[in-house]
Amino acid sequence: MAQLTYREAVARGIAQEMRRDERVVLIGEDIAGAGGVFKTTVGLLEQFGPRRVIDTPISEQAILGAAMGAAMTGLRPIAEIMFSDFFAVCWDIVVNQMAKTRYMTNGQVTIPLVVKSGNGGGLRFGAQHSQSIENWAMAVPGLKVVTPSCPEDVVGLMAAAVRSDDPVLFFEHKGLYASKGDVPDGTVEDVLGTAKIRRRGDHATIAALGLMVPRAMEAAERLAGRGISCEVIDVRSLIPLDARAILESVARTGRLFTVEENPRALGWGAEVASIVGDEAFWDLDGPIVRITTPHVPLPSADSLEDLVIPSVDRIVAEIEKAMQA
Repeated sequence: MAQLTYREAVARGIAQEMRRDERVVLIGEDIAGAGGVFKTTVGLLEQFGPRRVIDTPISEQAILGAAMGAAMTGLRPIAEIMFSDFFAVCWDIVVNQMAKTRYMTNGQVTIPLVVKSGNGGGLRFGAQHSQSIENWAMAVPGLKVVTPSCPEDVVGLMAAAVRSDDPVLFFEHKGLYASKGDVPDGTVEDVLGTAKIRRRGDHATIAALGLMVPRAMEAAERLAGRGISCEVIDVRSLIPLDARAILESVARTGRLFTVEENPRALGWGAEVASIVGDEAFWDLDGPIVRITTPHVPLPSADSLEDLVIPSVDRIVAEIEKAMQA
């Protein structure tokens, strides 16, 4: 068992798959000699050489175009888009090419491709470098979408993503890169489409993703001291979505709260709320509550950014208010 930072776990997960399968290559801006702008690919060039760890010009369209071509012709590339906001530059390739090629060729052409990206706010990067865009990706048929919240899940879900024959968008929360956690020795492999219960509880279910998971855990700890027992579900995978885990939890607790960093309109929690409303309405003891960032561009001022992104204090206050109503 080793204790790794989240960023170290990204490099370990990639290295694990590159050692396992020589078809796995890494491509992106500054990912080779520089080790990545967020230092998530440190040491990979030295381990695997410049034929498999490839620096590119500053062109998101070129990165994903090359990666998709490689995937179509026998490789299993991992491509990096530095900030997830930059998916807007190459969204046509993602939405109209990567996501649809397997379907449009009746399975004759698969796209075993992972696109990793730094996602989310809280680091004062401003409106164009701080967005949580998982809900953009969730809306596109043909893509798989994952967001790990701890180092062990980074390694395991990276393995599952690389081994998938469909394109996977792998969102790494920038605010978690320095966080630490235990990672088992040896090969670590997880399963896409599975949620994890991080804390058991009896009175309410909290579904959270990415950076919101540790915040939900801290909020649940505080609420326990006030007599409210919360079950915390780390959603981890939006597509495929582990709806069963959420529905089973709601059946036990009778309440659902989602904690979402994405802007409120059309956030991932709206889909979760819709599923629970359709399939578990009679299990609910009160309205579903979504705790979200408001529908605004993220400010770069620290006090304003902290105000809009769900905080532990706000999670506690909203759940306590709803439970007492």
